[in-house]
Amino acid sequence: MDNNNWLSTEQATKYLGISKTNLYNLSQEGKIPVSKVGKKWVYEKNMLDEWIRANKSIDDFFINISYSIENNEALREPQRDGYLALYDYFKKGGKKAIVQIPVGCGKSGLACMIPLGLSNGRVLVIAPNLTIKDELYQNMDITNRQKCFWRKTRILTEASMIAGPYAATLDEGNISISEKSHIIITNIQQLSTNTEKWLVNFKDDFFDLIIVDEGHHSAAESWNKVFEKFSKAKIVNLTATPFRSDRKSIDGELVYRYPFKSASIKGFIKKLKASYVAPEKLTFTAKGETKTYTLKQVLEMKTETWFSRGIALSELCNISIVDNSLEKLEQLRQSGTKHQLIAAACSIRHAQMIRSLYSERGYNAEVIHSNLKKEEKERVIRDLKNGTLDCIIQVQMLGEGFDHPKLSVAAIFNPYRSLAPYIQFVGRILRVIVQNDPIHPDNYGHIVTHVGLNLDEQVKLFKDFENDDKSFWEKVTGGDDPETPREVIEGSIRKRFNDAMTVNSEIIDSLIEEDFTSVEDSEIIAELENKFKNLGIDPSLAKEVFEKSKRDRNLENTTKSAEPFSIQPQRQWSESKKRLNEEVKRTAKLLLNNCNLKMEGREIPYKYSIGVSSRNNFVGAIELVNKKVNDFIGNDKIREKWSTEELKNAQLELENILKSLVRLIKKIQYDQKSKGTNTNIN
Repeated sequence: MDNNNWLSTEQATKYLGISKTNLYNLSQEGKIPVSKVGKKWVYEKNMLDEWIRANKSIDDFFINISYSIENNEALREPQRDGYLALYDYFKKGGKKAIVQIPVGCGKSGLACMIPLGLSNGRVLVIAPNLTIKDELYQNMDITNRQKCFWRKTRILTEASMIAGPYAATLDEGNISISEKSHIIITNIQQLSTNTEKWLVNFKDDFFDLIIVDEGHHSAAESWNKVFEKFSKAKIVNLTATPFRSDRKSIDGELVYRYPFKSASIKGFIKKLKASYVAPEKLTFTAKGETKTYTLKQVLEMKTETWFSRGIALSELCNISIVDNSLEKLEQLRQSGTKHQLIAAACSIRHAQMIRSLYSERGYNAEVIHSNLKKEEKERVIRDLKNGTLDCIIQVQMLGEGFDHPKLSVAAIFNPYRSLAPYIQFVGRILRVIVQNDPIHPDNYGHIVTHVGLNLDEQVKLFKDFENDDKSFWEKVTGGDDPETPREVIEGSIRKRFNDAMTVNSEIIDSLIEEDFTSVEDSEIIAELENKFKNLGIDPSLAKEVFEKSKRDRNLENTTKSAEPFSIQPQRQWSESKKRLNEEVKRTAKLLLNNCNLKMEGREIPYKYSIGVSSRNNFVGAIELVNKKVNDFIGNDKIREKWSTEELKNAQLELENILKSLVRLIKKIQYDQKSKGTNTNIN
């Protein structure tokens, strides 16, 4: 021990210029670096120097802190280069920056790096949801020794973190906690909706830097409240997919973008292949007319909205997507890893149909959507992450911040009309399982859909985006895919029971396939040569290894489609019963909507005298529909004894049941109105 570097309590008070009582309190609370030798406290002069530096004004904290970024090998290329681009931009007087790096490339880590050397005061970090907020807090909490990004990458030394940077959330406490912290991490709802508690109490210059994670949300009105409040702050919009779906552009200059193909070459994200079910012949009925189209005609018609939607909602076409997506899943599972599948549906009803198709084929599948109770959502996510589920079918859920690398197959049953939602969904399967190994068999993924959904157009748009087309960048930041109405998603809108187009049959012989990113073979080989060289392996072997990997994965444009998967009879019966119950509830909702009745109203059980006894209209409508279903099947058998065929036939009859019940109730409403009776009971 260097005695000249260690100070007693008396010496430390003189060195720091504070009283013994103050020093004692700081030592007791752990707010100053101190060691105990026997019963005495001693203070290391070097550590006190760091403590003095760290306890200077918050305005100077990030500017004066010592950090290691430029030559730090623990950082990924997009993190280091993204930071350096931002540093140069702000040092030249920039105000609003956009940085785009793909999922899995270290966006949260970059958010941790940005304040260092750049912020002249406190930092506000805004996340779009609680999941991302919690992840960011863990990365920025210096007391979290396992997950703190600065510790893991050694950007900051132990000495430089003596007195911060301290991170806080707005979950609890008050403004005094924020005043003692260097970084405030919140989600936008917390900050903008509870303005009386937080936003109005912050001074206009409280933050010098605002970092927005998933910055493509930042054009929304709720975010603008924040930007207007802290109008002098520098702003960084971080995003994996810089597109909006409401035609509002992201405000700022594109300072740095890391291409998806570079991320794929480096092994930061999975290498994806898009596969399209390609029918040799497809027969359908629309507007009373039946036609048979060849593949060429299907390719010509796929741009028509009515046609692509008809394909999307067709059970036959859905079966083709299911079988081929399961084939891809099984191919990936040959590595020994239990890869999983995520599917995108148009509505809750559509998702339930797709779930049944996967379940009937022996795969554990669940639906997740915003209408589920919190505990149900948590159960489904838990079953996905612990490997109980093979497939999860989502309806506008599992968006940004959802991180589960074993999702490797994306089955798309939704005819996305713009790049934004398409890329955001595909992003769910981008995260690699094995880090930094671009040719590992577990680092491949598949997108499977039907050629009639016209989603190959989204891949073409994505490749244009990857080619750094400036005009294309300006176009896609606006987006053009209107949000699906909530009533359509939930299935409660007053509309026709079935859609206008019905697919009668299709003959499937092949899949059309293409790589998701335009990565040249030479680029991959060059990266492998560099990696082999660093590992002491002969670089000339790189080409041979790559060519073998390419042959093994059959990168031709057309491949044979999957054979139909076997349907397990017991599962089919169980799913048919489950689907009938779901469809009965949906039919009940449509009945109420067609008759202008509220679900919580009481006209059906108390006013209409139609033989049901229930607490409200919705339960009464379900009872009416079930009675009609039972009458249709007949034989007085309980539903548990119905065959699969009877359960399916009952589903098909629901359209006629709906029509007959609508006529019945509307006649009662008309008769009571004619007699002057009040038909509304609340």
